[in-house]
Amino acid sequence: MSDTDTIITNLQDNVFTIVINRPKVNALSLDLMEGLLAAFKQAERDEKARCVLLTGAGDNFSAGQDITVFGENLDIPFRFHMLRIYNPLILQIRRLEKPVLAAINGICSGAALGIALSCDLRIAAKGARFIVGFTGIGLVPDSAVSLLLPSLIGLGRASEITFSNASISTENALAWGLINRVVKASDLMKEAHSMAVQLARGPIHTMGLAKRLFNKAVLGDLEHVLDYEAHLQEIAGHSPEHREGVQAFLEKRPPKFL
Repeated sequence: MSDTDTIITNLQDNVFTIVINRPKVNALSLDLMEGLLAAFKQAERDEKARCVLLTGAGDNFSAGQDITVFGENLDIPFRFHMLRIYNPLILQIRRLEKPVLAAINGICSGAALGIALSCDLRIAAKGARFIVGFTGIGLVPDSAVSLLLPSLIGLGRASEITFSNASISTENALAWGLINRVVKASDLMKEAHSMAVQLARGPIHTMGLAKRLFNKAVLGDLEHVLDYEAHLQEIAGHSPEHREGVQAFLEKRPPKFL
């Protein structure tokens, strides 16, 4: 087992497990994202790793980007960070020709939602919540959420959830096709590992080719969409709405966008 601060990896039964480990809500920092990208690259190189299982430590998958960073510096170069870390991670997951399973507990929000949706399959603990999150702080969806969410649940539902910033329950997530399975929270990792082992025992070369086909057929514009997300996030990130959204979050009050 290796543990580099915020990312824990483990290889067992040909399943390469990656754990996001940044208490309390596994908020994403730039260092964590770099570690996550490195872990997926390691899984790609390791011939013994036949399936990747991604999850979050503790009670949550991840609440998304650490917003306290915005409070320290409101002149963040959004496009630069998207192109340097976030977009390469999404592309790495989609181009990894091994099955990738996300085990989702607690909150899955913002960029973490994009990471989860970029995985091939998703199993969730009953009571998990899925939140787009971006509009609440005056930002647009990134990390491929703008493409993957409507692809899975439809444009109408995706628009409503994005605009309202409402959470998606596990019941709705299952019914809408956002996730593949729901299990009791206490059984999540046991069931996820069992599912991953079953995948690892399958014809992963053929699965990889099938994944390549799905990327071509459904997500053929992924790279261009990610680039456009970064462009629009740069615009949104320097808007008065974003400044108000972050300030409201830090002050723990509803934002006043009027």
